[in-house]
Amino acid sequence: MTEDLSPAERYQASRIRAAELATALAPFRELYEFELDPYQIEACEALEAGKGVLVAAPTGSGKTIVGEFAVHLALQQGRKCFYTTPIKALSNQKFADLVKRYGPDKVGLLTGDNSVNGDAPVVVMTTEVLRNMLYAGSQALRGLGYVVMDEVHYLSDRFRGAVWEEVIIHLPESVTLVSLSATVSNAEEFGDWLDTVRGDTEVIVAEHRPVPLWQHVLAGRRMYDLFEEESDHGGRGTARREVNPDLIRLARTENQRTYNPRDRRRGKMVREADRERERRQRGRIWTPARPEVIDRLDAEGLLPAITFIFSRAGCEAAVQQCLHAGLRLNDEAGRRLVREIVEERTASIPGEDLHVLGYYEWLEGLERGIAAHHAGMLPTFKEVVEELFVRGLVKAVFATETLALGINMPARSVVLEKLVKWNGEQHADVTPGEYTQLTGRAGRRGIDVEGHAVVLWQRGMDPVQLAGLAGTRTYPLRSSFRPSYNMAVNLVHQYGRHRSRELLETSFAQFQADRSVVGISRQVQRNEEGLEGYREGMTCHLGDFEEYARLRRDLKERENELAKRGATQRRAEAAASLEKLRPGDVIHVPTGKFAGLALVLDPGLPAGRANGPGHRGLEYHDGPRPLVLTAERQVKRLASIDFPVPVQVLERMRVPKSFNARSPQSRRDLASALRTKAGHIVPERHRKGRSPAADDREIARLRAALRAHPCHGCDEREDHARWAERYHRLRRDTKQLERRIEGRTNTIARTFDRIVALLTELDYLRSDEVTEHGRRLARLYGELDLLASECLRDGVWEGLNPAELAACVSALVYEARQADDAVAPKLPSGPARAAMGEMVRIWGRLDALEEEFKINQAEGVGQREPDLGFAWAVYMWASGRTLDEVLNEAEMPAGDFVRWCKQVIDVLGQIEAAAPRDGSTVARNARKAVDAVLRGVVAYSSLG
Repeated sequence: MTEDLSPAERYQASRIRAAELATALAPFRELYEFELDPYQIEACEALEAGKGVLVAAPTGSGKTIVGEFAVHLALQQGRKCFYTTPIKALSNQKFADLVKRYGPDKVGLLTGDNSVNGDAPVVVMTTEVLRNMLYAGSQALRGLGYVVMDEVHYLSDRFRGAVWEEVIIHLPESVTLVSLSATVSNAEEFGDWLDTVRGDTEVIVAEHRPVPLWQHVLAGRRMYDLFEEESDHGGRGTARREVNPDLIRLARTENQRTYNPRDRRRGKMVREADRERERRQRGRIWTPARPEVIDRLDAEGLLPAITFIFSRAGCEAAVQQCLHAGLRLNDEAGRRLVREIVEERTASIPGEDLHVLGYYEWLEGLERGIAAHHAGMLPTFKEVVEELFVRGLVKAVFATETLALGINMPARSVVLEKLVKWNGEQHADVTPGEYTQLTGRAGRRGIDVEGHAVVLWQRGMDPVQLAGLAGTRTYPLRSSFRPSYNMAVNLVHQYGRHRSRELLETSFAQFQADRSVVGISRQVQRNEEGLEGYREGMTCHLGDFEEYARLRRDLKERENELAKRGATQRRAEAAASLEKLRPGDVIHVPTGKFAGLALVLDPGLPAGRANGPGHRGLEYHDGPRPLVLTAERQVKRLASIDFPVPVQVLERMRVPKSFNARSPQSRRDLASALRTKAGHIVPERHRKGRSPAADDREIARLRAALRAHPCHGCDEREDHARWAERYHRLRRDTKQLERRIEGRTNTIARTFDRIVALLTELDYLRSDEVTEHGRRLARLYGELDLLASECLRDGVWEGLNPAELAACVSALVYEARQADDAVAPKLPSGPARAAMGEMVRIWGRLDALEEEFKINQAEGVGQREPDLGFAWAVYMWASGRTLDEVLNEAEMPAGDFVRWCKQVIDVLGQIEAAAPRDGSTVARNARKAVDAVLRGVVAYSSLG
């Protein structure tokens, strides 16, 4: 079209082209076989102009290209670039990509258990490694020009998110920050904060998916589209999308089933007709089995697919179901290639471990193109699955949601079995953000024309609710930043207390809290106007109705107080009766999930009470928690909530010494004996006593005052009372809002002050001086940093051999996936057991101190109780036992075992660095413990 331009316009266009070719972006664009998207070009131009950038774009849209341009700029300018990722697997993947482009001399890798060419100009690392460098004042920071923070939305993570903010706040001003995030609804707010703490930052938000995503629901044999497009059926435009009416009808039909087998009022013929209708309906609607789903996707050309199952056991079961169904997704050539790759990647695994790791079953699935992917797998196995999937040799992967966290494993289709997942505390609905993250894997750029998200039909599914999930593309980024003990001593050491406090005030958490105060202040003003109106409505011509309303409230509060006091007294009586229980008592559990006959196996007395001679059971801080065998053969740890009234001992019987709570046969035999012994006994009903309110003088006085008040005789008394109640509620809400305004101002700094006060009490800090103990704490990173430091200070681990030390250290890192109080964890005997007992006592002392200084674990600050559940497993492993023995004894998947071992190794390394050198055995034995744990399956999984 240049021939249509005037000479002046052609000259101007040539100058623009020449200027573009002179930029660093021009040669960078030549590295890619495709044209960069407008948002990528915009971000790269901002970077070249010297600005920081925040790029928020959908999963799979190529935002890492902006991070790679920062690497390109650093190398061109002779400066360093650190590329940070949230997880080691992602670091390993990005390291391999950059080595392929720039060569091994220019790229390094630093993770918790890997150090490759750390002095290179480009270093890929986990975010924690960079945080530790900043606090240590590492020489590696010299010449640093760019830091790329991939998956920066991780700062919402309540366990690790604070690390991202620490890095952003503490990076030198000369460093340009590149922040790459999933699509979040408050990117501008986050960008404003980055602008405040890092200087000029360009915010680039891309909503467009490069590969369009189609949403489906698979019910029975039919695949329904979730949306009915009014126009633009390719789903690429901005057509208004309506929920598919066929799906709405399907859900309505499902909900209108009227047959209820308990309904005895209806005739037999009607019930038979209902049953027949339900049978016909079920013939059309069902949740397809996993092999059926894969078969259907294969037939429609929608493989490779990732099926998200929110359970590790479910993922493994899915693979077995597909194998038993005879699914084969690879031809003979593919099978041979799979075997070659697998044998090459697993050549370092000793033959005797292969059977223990389930290698042959895993290999059979891979050869057929089917695999699981979850955190319980050996890291080497997961890496092989990822490689084979990317190469198209594994076509169906059953994964937990951890796969969605940045690993580059795009698929043509993503399947969600359910829209409910266990979040560690309860079963909760999948959030719009999680749905977007999971389905974002569907559609491979440059390979697929479109991606497909398939949700399996479940009874009770609401298509409109699902459409809301699928249509909500964004979710807000919320800071999880909280000061920690380690952070406090490091900050005071570098900046002093006053400057540290100011730095923490610049956190994103405080930035969000301060912004939220503006809206609350406006609400307070509106409430004040409302209070005036309510005050007029409750005005009574006979007297002061506000005074009368206060008497009514005082009476109600007094009655409630007495009712609560009665409930407290009943709970105390119940707790006292629980403390008298002994092993062998037959009791009746009055309420709860396990109501009925039960046999006491262990009284579970509170901490500090004797559990009996030689008893080594668990102690509890929230009252007695008896371990019982129910008549239904279940062994459960009960709580005080199960006993609203005092417990009755109905009978006594002997608990055999050979009884094993883990053995089904043992439980069955003892439960049978229990039913025989006491099944006929009917417990006495608990009689309620006279209500305390009946004889209370204060209640009698308030009732008399009410009757004597002038407003008591008003004809409109109840109307006035309603206005008075509204006035009282609004005034109470307004006071709460005012307290929130006060509480949200300087919240982070106040928490920091409390932490500093506690550390000063323990002699870790003296004003702006960090003591010797504080310098030790500064080297200990982790959730239980202060507990580890106190154990070193008190010499708790002195004299332990390496295996015993590893067992003790495991309590600092391990957290059971689900609390299981039924059986006390097995522990090593001798010095290790004594040391672990001392660790728990020190934690109890720290816990009391945190309560005194108002440091609240519920807010993400403070020390949780050490978990001894992994101590026996790591002790056996460090003592040289075989993998087969350890995994059988620990009842733990290999992947979990390796992951916890690596975390133990990490903390052992910190303890070696922090332990005293003079006359102490801890540092030397920590080094030996690392060597003892880093062997076999743990050593050859070092890239996990």
